[in-house]
Amino acid sequence: MSHTASADVAPSLGAVVKLLALSASVYVLWRVYTSRSRPELRTVAILVLGDIGRSPRMMYHAESFATNGFLTYLVGYGGSKPIPSLLSLPRVRILPLNEPPSHWRRFPFIISGPLKVLNQIYEIFHTLVVHIPHPPEFILVQNPPSIPTLAIVWLASRIRGSKVIIDWHNLGYSILALKLGDHHPFVKVAKWFERYFGRSAYAHLFVTKAMKEFLAKEWDLQGHKVVLHDRPPERFHRASPSETHELFQELCPKLSSTSLTSFLPSSKPPYSTPFTYIPPSGRSSASGAALDLSLDMNDLSPLSESLSMPELRSDRTALLVSSTSWTPDEDFGLLLEALKQYELRARAREAKPAGERLPKVLMVVTGKGPLREQYMKEVERLQAGRGEEGAGVWRFVRCVSLWLEAKDYPLLLGSADLGISLHSSSSALDLPMKIVDMFGCGLPVCALGFACLDELVKDGVNGLVFHNAEQLATQLESLLRGFPSAPALSALRTSFRQVSPLAATNTNARDWEWGTWAENWNHIMRPLLLHDVATEASL
Repeated sequence: MSHTASADVAPSLGAVVKLLALSASVYVLWRVYTSRSRPELRTVAILVLGDIGRSPRMMYHAESFATNGFLTYLVGYGGSKPIPSLLSLPRVRILPLNEPPSHWRRFPFIISGPLKVLNQIYEIFHTLVVHIPHPPEFILVQNPPSIPTLAIVWLASRIRGSKVIIDWHNLGYSILALKLGDHHPFVKVAKWFERYFGRSAYAHLFVTKAMKEFLAKEWDLQGHKVVLHDRPPERFHRASPSETHELFQELCPKLSSTSLTSFLPSSKPPYSTPFTYIPPSGRSSASGAALDLSLDMNDLSPLSESLSMPELRSDRTALLVSSTSWTPDEDFGLLLEALKQYELRARAREAKPAGERLPKVLMVVTGKGPLREQYMKEVERLQAGRGEEGAGVWRFVRCVSLWLEAKDYPLLLGSADLGISLHSSSSALDLPMKIVDMFGCGLPVCALGFACLDELVKDGVNGLVFHNAEQLATQLESLLRGFPSAPALSALRTSFRQVSPLAATNTNARDWEWGTWAENWNHIMRPLLLHDVATEASL
């Protein structure tokens, strides 16, 4: 046989082998697809490509599914402890994804990066297709991240016959564009990936109306499309003086630096904290604010035969709270500049009557992130008077960074006087969960403005919107003047006590309504998930 003939035969054999291998693969996939079990009704797999304990919306989803009779598999990485109410539900199964081996971190990124992605693909696919014993009726996935989760869920749903629900928190490609720019090739690929694998699903959930309208128009999404606004669970509420007293007894060691102890009102736990005190029995709040002046709140002791319930101190500082991820997309420098201006304005009003003066302010910032250390060093420098020449030591403002347990975070929000949000949306289509938590605790906010913020913050009704440091400083001055009575702040608080928003005369107020996560979820999700509920709703 000639060399030419031999060469022709070899490629032919190779082509046949490849064709046979492809045919075998197609046959195996077809057999898996056609022989699959029918999905088990009232089961759901919820996928979080992140720390489950730091994904509140997905934990709330899991809690709601379980309380509505669904066997609920919550898939994600470990780390922070999930909320206690979730762990107590018997129908919740937490399936942790395995982290990549620690020694991979020693490899160059060009090697460790692809290995990490491959590990994620394997872990997610294996959990959804193999680890969960019966095909779930629904697979709920949060987006972002989009890569690789949307593609894996798309494939797993076809193998197992599950209905996919995509919960659109934001747009993944828009977050990548913050680092690389809108026209970077990776951003274009990420946008195509997100659109292709996210376009078709049984249902699409959106955190804002603006996101629903944008994606329905631009990407022609297929499936049910509903807006499920974030709402906090019932454990977020306005704290009672007793809860505030207990909280600050726990936090006192974290507020024990010389800078803070000389700034805050002195206290003597367990009878008083910088914000609360326990008056002797029979001398409770009936005598109003003047009561505080007749007592030495730092000398309360068991010499009193009996004690009353804790009350708020009239000489307390105003408590402001902000939650941040300490990343470049939240401009903490803006807040620092506003606090610098507030310090100067408070000094200028020092000689005015009590109702016109500005109070001392304790600014508590919660959260962890890469820029925390840098900004807190700047805070210490300014408070010590090492900032602008002639500024002097701060006398009216202190800023402290705290990391709180999950059980303490709602209590801090419920004890605070005002919340501040620095969130700026990468897509201008999502809303900050931190404001939702604050509203759940009856806490008005000053929020950095962006396109769809008015779906949540009604300017002048439940908060105020600012766009720069000077506006924020002016808002702090107007809201805190005359604290603790502070008429302007009290007016914002009334929006959380209105029984019916339809009774309001202000247009913004009529658009403002509130409820718990459970109420909102049941109203929106039950007709999508349960045939009997959907049938009743259509009658």
